[in-house]
Amino acid sequence: MNPTVYFVIPCYNEQEVLEETVKRLTAKMDSMRERGLAGDKSRILLVNDGSKDSTWEIITRLHEENGYVEGVKLAHNRGHQNALFCGLMTAMPLCDCAISLDADLQDDVDALDKFVEKFLEGCDVVYGVRNKRDTDTWFKRTTAEGYYKILHLLGVDVVFNHADYRLMSRRALEALSEYKEVNLFLRGMVPLIGYKSDYVYYDRHERFAGESKYPLKKMIALALDGITSFSVKPLKLISNFGVIVSILSVFGLLYALISYFAGWAVSGWTAIVCSIWLLGGLQMLCLGVVGGYVGKIYSEVKARPRYRVEEFLQQPPEE
Repeated sequence: MNPTVYFVIPCYNEQEVLEETVKRLTAKMDSMRERGLAGDKSRILLVNDGSKDSTWEIITRLHEENGYVEGVKLAHNRGHQNALFCGLMTAMPLCDCAISLDADLQDDVDALDKFVEKFLEGCDVVYGVRNKRDTDTWFKRTTAEGYYKILHLLGVDVVFNHADYRLMSRRALEALSEYKEVNLFLRGMVPLIGYKSDYVYYDRHERFAGESKYPLKKMIALALDGITSFSVKPLKLISNFGVIVSILSVFGLLYALISYFAGWAVSGWTAIVCSIWLLGGLQMLCLGVVGGYVGKIYSEVKARPRYRVEEFLQQPPEE
């Protein structure tokens, strides 16, 4: 039988693009059904992440007009990763596989067929990987590629140039549901599942309409989540740095004593002030890194729910 495929799309203030997104995904779903890549129960699942515009009203109307569209309304804004996770967990018992993608039409919908073809060949996870980053600014391209390299150096298993455009089988989704951390970084969590995986390469488009929901502040926060959630090497680096500074301080003390007794000492405050500021700044940086990990522990031990579903608009089962 043809697989039941769910397109899972987190939405936050996407009123400008949502109707066009559903229009294109509906055409793609029809095409995939004709080719035997999607079954009759396949759906488009839109997750409203506490939008402040008319996103939910549009989802409700599209649900009534379009037999593919289903909607999940979160009780309040929980962030992209939590909204995406909610959509995947909602789709898990209803689908054979789920494909997550953004609402802004930057992810190439023409690549969706290749995802399902890889799934039918036996892959549980299929990663969408960008061919190039020509649509990004120089700053974003340089920092993004540098970030992936830093993650690899810190021992985090991530797929280079992959965001959240991926297919996951029901078996992979069930495995993902067993991960209970509150601080989600799905790009690092999914590779931990370990099932058979493959890649689909695609060209990322310009945003169809509206503004990016990932400004620099959120990008930095997500980057720090990725590092602190999957690697303790920053803490080890701090320990190593402390040992090095301690050794250097011993040599500095010996040099100071020798200079004093040999009469080489030169009066002045510049070197002292500079060294105090340097070590003070490094100490504050190290405390900040440790504090980041403590904050993660604080969030995890409270074990609060990742999200709260207020409403689920589900299409009636076909006879």
